[in-house]
Amino acid sequence: MAINENIKKIIESAKEKNCKVFENEPLSRYTTFKVGGNVSALIIVENSNVLCELFSLCTKLGVPNFVIGNGSNLLVNDKGYEGIVFKLDGDFKKISIVDENTVKCGAGTTLAKLCKFALDHDLSGLEFAWGIPGTVGGAAFMNAGAYGGEMKNVVVSSSYITPDGIPGTMDADEMDLSYRHSVYSDNKYIITSVTVSLTPDVSDSIRERMDDYMGRRKAKQPLEYPSAGSVFKRPEGYYAGALIQECNLKGKQIGGAQVSEKHAGFIINKNNATCENICDLIEYIQNTVFKEKGVKLECEIKRI
Repeated sequence: MAINENIKKIIESAKEKNCKVFENEPLSRYTTFKVGGNVSALIIVENSNVLCELFSLCTKLGVPNFVIGNGSNLLVNDKGYEGIVFKLDGDFKKISIVDENTVKCGAGTTLAKLCKFALDHDLSGLEFAWGIPGTVGGAAFMNAGAYGGEMKNVVVSSSYITPDGIPGTMDADEMDLSYRHSVYSDNKYIITSVTVSLTPDVSDSIRERMDDYMGRRKAKQPLEYPSAGSVFKRPEGYYAGALIQECNLKGKQIGGAQVSEKHAGFIINKNNATCENICDLIEYIQNTVFKEKGVKLECEIKRI
């Protein structure tokens, strides 16, 4: 992929700030679907000051950009992305105790690491997130949830950077947390940290709930194949997976993409699927379900 002059300026600035920069980097290496073309440059950023400068420079120069966490809810175009992808490391992966109930966590930390931290400190409230393969920033961005729990139940506040490079903080009630949505879904801010409030509990009880949820995941979800988790949002009054199964679409395959035979709500990369294969299968499912059930399925996965 050709790298234009403005992108080169951002690359040069990132290198001057001692960031690791990977040019023409395959994004398939960074998504759980294992698909996606090359990005002009992937930049690993380790602190907020540098991210403020680089983010504002992207805005000033009109260079498209986004932040990637674990890539667990992303579908990246086969043609790639002409712009900058930021990946958060260093300070963005730190976790600290604020008080006996409150934990502050960098947006680049995995949910798994935060759940383990809470367990180690005898704090309950995040058990539902055990096994969700995303980062804390991504979980707050989409108000991730499972098994009756969601980030909305524990988030106290979040810190962010605006496209102009200005840092700020907002309380949970300003974050507009609802089903698979937050205010960050509608603005272009970058989440830098999340603060959560948890409840003291006995570690054995916490671990038992975590093991229970993980056992359910392994039994019901196709974790042995690359995927992006649940493909569709839950339609009001229905379950997407049940609708897809009722339409006899389990095992339906386009190219290397397949509706999981284990869980119809998942599309898996069965055999070197392309983004186009997955998109075609999503569209086929949506059309079939609407035709047979009269229900419109809305995609949960963010497309790049």
